[in-house]
Amino acid sequence: MMLSMTAFSRQQLERDWGSLTWEIRSVNHRYLEVSLRLPEQLRSLENPVRERARKLLDRGKVECQLRYQPVAPEQVGVRFNDELIAKLLAAHGELEKQSGGKAQLNSMDLLRWPGVVMDQQADSDVLQTEALSLFDAALAELVANRQREGEALKGLISQRLNGIRDITRAVREKLPDILKAQHESLKERLAELKVELDPARLEQEIALLAQKADVAEELERLESHVDECARVLDTRGQKGRRLDFLMQELNREANTLSSKSIVAETTLDAVELKVLIEQMREQIQNIE
Repeated sequence: MMLSMTAFSRQQLERDWGSLTWEIRSVNHRYLEVSLRLPEQLRSLENPVRERARKLLDRGKVECQLRYQPVAPEQVGVRFNDELIAKLLAAHGELEKQSGGKAQLNSMDLLRWPGVVMDQQADSDVLQTEALSLFDAALAELVANRQREGEALKGLISQRLNGIRDITRAVREKLPDILKAQHESLKERLAELKVELDPARLEQEIALLAQKADVAEELERLESHVDECARVLDTRGQKGRRLDFLMQELNREANTLSSKSIVAETTLDAVELKVLIEQMREQIQNIE
């Protein structure tokens, strides 16, 4: 599984006491950096939220914002505790019997009794529990989005790794013909100049040319780095830093290949390699 560091999630909860909304944004960063924006009455959630984020995320700059919108006072209807009212009326009935009808009860006395009129505002414990549960849902959505984006990045990188394999294979296949053509070109130039060159000296010059153009080691290292990139893509855990290092190694070999080029065709191949490597490097900046 590969995760991108770039993602967004949003979760909202509606209750009779109001609404809670979590928004989480994540972008690339060398380490995990979690920043929080919480309403004043929910400041105590900072540590639990950070702990939850650290359990599921390894890298990225993560911005978490919680909005709490309590229900407006004018929207709060009067709710009665029917069970409590029934008990109070039953108790009053018993008192009336015992007092011979002298115990009086009016509606205002009943309304003033604690708990008869129910408070629709959420208490602190309920609010914190709901907020943390909603954060877990938002965080799970963020991880799912990071995974989906990460798999897309993996596909793009794999395509470019295959492109590098194709180029290195083509350069290796063309190299004997390139050396042969350079050999013939050198002899033709000498013939045109009517220069007689000792056969041993000619072979020495050709050997030096072949040595300069020999990029077998560079091609082997390129293929080795490509295979390592493919292996890292399929491993568990963090991949971004390792892949970034491998991009530097690939770029070094591509530069050496370019410097050893003796024909324009190989130079163009080296340029194409560097384009593919740079495209991968840009994508890897977003990988966890």
